[in-house]
Formats: sequence, C-alpha cells, structure tokens
Amino acid sequence: VQLQAFGGGLVQPGGSLRLSCAASRIRYNINVMGWYRQAPGKQREPVATAPNGGAINYAEFVQGRFTISRDNAKNTVYLQMNSLKPEDTAVYYCNAVTLSGRYWGRGTLVTVSS
Repeated sequence: VQLQAFGGGLVQPGGSLRLSCAASRIRYNINVMGWYRQAPGKQREPVATAPNGGAINYAEFVQGRFTISRDNAKNTVYLQMNSLKPEDTAVYYCNAVTLSGRYWGRGTLVTVSS
C-alpha cells in the first residue's frame, strides 16, 4: 500500500486547512484510515482514526475543530481542520491498516503561524 498526503501548508491562527490522503497499490480492503501528527521534539500522536464501518475516534486536543472523513470508493481519507492553533503545527501523516499490515504516508507539514 502506498499513501500520498496532500494539503499541508502555512496558515494563520484561526484558519483552516484540508488534508487528503490517497491509498494505492491496495491488495486487501483498508480496515482503518487515520491521521497522526508529529510536532518538533515530540512523539507521533494520533489525531483521528476512521475504522471501516466503525466509530470515528478523535484525540482530545481536537475539541471539535477537526473532521475526518473517508471516500472508500477512492481509497481516500480527508482531514478538515478548522480553528487551527499554533500548537497544531506538525507533520501530519496518514495511516492505513489492512490485513497485510499498517502503512504510513510520507507526511505533510502544517505550520500555523502569524
């Protein structure tokens, strides 16, 4: 499975960004797609995960600001991020879990700064 994320960039505090991640070379159905992030000097942490047909999970810090969605026909996962804060600055990685394992995309940098 190959994952390619798009949509990162520089945004002012309070702004919005929409990340997308498309999966290719898929051999098995994707059970879970999600987004993680890693800020400088910190460990990678989950942001939101969307199991296929299951309940979506958000990290506590999301606080209703982000929305994850999936388009299974396109094997794509999205992350709509609103009300961004400087502490949301990080490299955001998409993740997919199939019967053959867990896969990561390269990441896309989100910088929230005035």
